[in-house]
Amino acid sequence: MSVEEMRLIPIGYVRTELNEGQIKGNRSNVVSDLEILQEFSEGLRGIEDYSHLMVLFWMHGTPEEDLKKLLVHPWNETSLAPVGVFAIRRRARPNPIGLVVAELLERRGNILKVKGIDALNGTPIIDIKSYDYADRPEKIRVPKWWLDKKGPGKYPIT
Repeated sequence: MSVEEMRLIPIGYVRTELNEGQIKGNRSNVVSDLEILQEFSEGLRGIEDYSHLMVLFWMHGTPEEDLKKLLVHPWNETSLAPVGVFAIRRRARPNPIGLVVAELLERRGNILKVKGIDALNGTPIIDIKSYDYADRPEKIRVPKWWLDKKGPGKYPIT
């Protein structure tokens, strides 16, 4: 398959009763179900042995004009200098693909109950990958504006 023919198909959908306002800014506490389509459910075998999963999803509610933005203000705060969309996590980007590391709370057949995903009800799931020790970097670096917003002293500076 060539790049020009690139095609994504959903393997399932996010199920939550929370609205965007309840999810926004509260990702780490949000509990949702990932309903995996039956034709992909065999691919879940052994997944319950992991505590965390990387979930890729298509942010289908992204406004068309946001798909063209390449510079944005972090957290929509105009007091902060604009940064490129690839230097920040938000839905304004050419391909509105979301990625989170979510805690797997429970598996019930083709339903995965997870904590920590900021996706709306009906959001298509593109893929799920196991999260393991190889995925954990020892040290990371983030911009000063990120640390200022998230709270100095909460995260170690490297």
